[in-house]
Amino acid sequence: MSKESYSVQTVVIGAGVIGLAIGRELARSGREVLVLEAGPRFGEGISARNSEVIHAGLYYPEGSLKARLCVRGRHLLYDYCASHKVSHQKCGKWIVATDQAQVDQIENIWQQAERNGVALEPADARALRQRVPGVNATGGLWSAETGIIDSHGLMLSLLGELEDAGGTLVLNSPVLQGESTERGHRLSLAGASAVVLEAQEVINAAALGAPALAGNWLGLPDFARPDQWLARGVYFSYSGKHPFNTLIYPLPESGGLGVHLTLDLAGQARFGPDVEWISEEDYTVNPERVHAFADSIRKWWPRLDPSRLNPAYAGIRPKLTGPEGAFFDFRIDGPAQHGMAGLVNLFGIESPGLTSCLALAGHVRSMLDDG
Repeated sequence: MSKESYSVQTVVIGAGVIGLAIGRELARSGREVLVLEAGPRFGEGISARNSEVIHAGLYYPEGSLKARLCVRGRHLLYDYCASHKVSHQKCGKWIVATDQAQVDQIENIWQQAERNGVALEPADARALRQRVPGVNATGGLWSAETGIIDSHGLMLSLLGELEDAGGTLVLNSPVLQGESTERGHRLSLAGASAVVLEAQEVINAAALGAPALAGNWLGLPDFARPDQWLARGVYFSYSGKHPFNTLIYPLPESGGLGVHLTLDLAGQARFGPDVEWISEEDYTVNPERVHAFADSIRKWWPRLDPSRLNPAYAGIRPKLTGPEGAFFDFRIDGPAQHGMAGLVNLFGIESPGLTSCLALAGHVRSMLDDG
């Protein structure tokens, strides 16, 4: 089969919240931008399977991309939501310790947040009983800057601005292979007809598929092809009334932030995600995990009624380390890292990716502009 060939200045691979934010940013800079999405609709991967939380930037080591982009991204995102009428709520969250042994961890989080420029308010057990009745805790931290957002509404807004700036979204267009040469980049696409795209700039924002695409990229050095681990997290919704109007988080655990309470913009409660290491992409929610959920939640909410927990959905975090691995940062490889002009690969973009999306888009633009 002969392949049709087209040329475009800039291609963004992946139409989740990160890809759409980057596409918008680059289109608004005057570039000719094409956003390619493998699926039939935008934003149905990681971007549709998370807690929809706007994070304050508490936990990440100072100076890391996660810390810097989360804090800056939070300010940008709140401003964007207000100016573009994207539904959101700055509802705040409590981080709670459930026994005396966790008090030192609370202190460590407080200190880390201060180093990141995020103000938290400490509270002892007595103050917590007054402010969040029903929660059993020995101490806690109040984060006033944490919020929730309509992630689909955000993506619709970003897509609208991408298109207003002359950018185009193309669905059902999986990229099978890339190749970098001195003249630019060639992308081989699957679909109804085989197509080759020639581009001066390519941004690989394919989320879970980003490492696999890098692994199938001709001309890319081996050190620029990272391994990836998958951590599935499931969510359970809570039917009926509950006493909470803010988010409740336990202390972070290996691989995630613990089974926490989040709210949607209608006030519906859901719990999750937990952490389960898996070998391939699978969004199955095992109803039997409800027992572990109930045990975890009861540590800080003794009045939980487990019969009201219902399986909801699952998400997958793209990890750059396995179960025993330590902290890993966002990995954003540009020309300075791999030597390929006009190519940016994004790996391990998990939480706080949603919060960071606008700041991350600006970071990618700077990498391209600096060459």
